[in-house]
Amino acid sequence: MNSIDLVVTDLARELFMTALMLAGPMLIAGLLVGLAVSLFQALTSIQEQTLSMVPKMLVIGVIAILMLAPGLGLLTQYAGRVFERMVGFGLS
Repeated sequence: MNSIDLVVTDLARELFMTALMLAGPMLIAGLLVGLAVSLFQALTSIQEQTLSMVPKMLVIGVIAILMLAPGLGLLTQYAGRVFERMVGFGLS
């Protein structure tokens, strides 16, 4: 493999890690709230669909707002690394 293949592979790995760090907290929070609501529904025999959707939407919305500033920082750092690599290869 030549050096450009290694750089592209490294950037793709960084992209997936950045996406995982951005989406991970929201996915985990949604999973935990969904599990708690499902357990509550099973224990009380309440089978209302909105009972499972509304808490998940609220928790994911709150987590998304809380992760806005750190997520923007992660994206800015990743974009900076991509542009540095572009300059290194003479693409800009």
